Amino acid sequence: MALVEVKNLVKRYTPSGPNAVDAVSFEIHEGEVFSLLGPNGAGKTTAISMISTLLKPTSGNVFVDGHDVQREPMAVREVIGVAPQDLALYHDLSAEENLRFWGEMRGLGGAELKREIDEKLALMDLTDRAKSRVKTFSGGMKRRLNLAVGLLGNPRLIMLDEPTVAIDPQSRRYILDYVKRMNADGATVLYTTHYMEEAQELSHRIGIMDHGKLIALGTLDELTQQVGEHETLILKLHQEGGGATLAEALTVCEDVLQASASNGEVTLNVHSAQGALPLALGKATELGLSIRTVDIREPNLETVFLHLTGRALRD
Repeated sequence: MALVEVKNLVKRYTPSGPNAVDAVSFEIHEGEVFSLLGPNGAGKTTAISMISTLLKPTSGNVFVDGHDVQREPMAVREVIGVAPQDLALYHDLSAEENLRFWGEMRGLGGAELKREIDEKLALMDLTDRAKSRVKTFSGGMKRRLNLAVGLLGNPRLIMLDEPTVAIDPQSRRYILDYVKRMNADGATVLYTTHYMEEAQELSHRIGIMDHGKLIALGTLDELTQQVGEHETLILKLHQEGGGATLAEALTVCEDVLQASASNGEVTLNVHSAQGALPLALGKATELGLSIRTVDIREPNLETVFLHLTGRALRD
């Protein structure tokens, strides 16, 4: 049996509004890292909030270790640990005090809680800042402490919602390496991100979300096979404007499967980058645009998202 079963999950915040999560179904197997990948606003945080019992679904069902999240929320909370995107920290308390508070909320106490606090501070390389107030921490240190809170009690299922947003590269690398390490030790991880490279590096399987829907699901190999032998051609322009015009002009070309523009870049899904590049350069010249750099990429999650939605993942 899967550790997590999500069946036709729907969340609508207002009766007449759109579905923030729209009939989403997937399973998470014990011992895997399962990532929900998608742009901001795709519904990832809403989905993880329902799985973790924080939000009530409009319809559908979620089971964690066989427990219904709506009927048995306390049983579900015994199984999970959550590091939310919005930091669950008290900034006037120290790192140690935050961990003690949340540990007691999980039912820990005495020598067990002291051991957990010391262990989690060491794991997150925060032992020397145990007595420091969180308001003095950098963004990366806060994210690491937020993750430490989610690990209290050594839960079987760890849910990490955009854990590397707005942090320095060193802290980001630390968190990614730690996710891989705790998964190697047997933890099951549900990881949400809008960073394609994180999903590629960490995940056994990936669910791609957009506009509340789960539009693709599988291993990295299974997902990239959806776009066959296509390549991605990324053109960075000298001009801030003009990208949309160039993308529109290239959309009708035979070698170009899809084209999108964002922030001075044009992203093309093409049969062959070698064949499409002269065409793209010629069109740019016709439009009075100059190309600063060219990047050619093999099929990856960016290609899959572009293939499925007609736009780049970062749009």
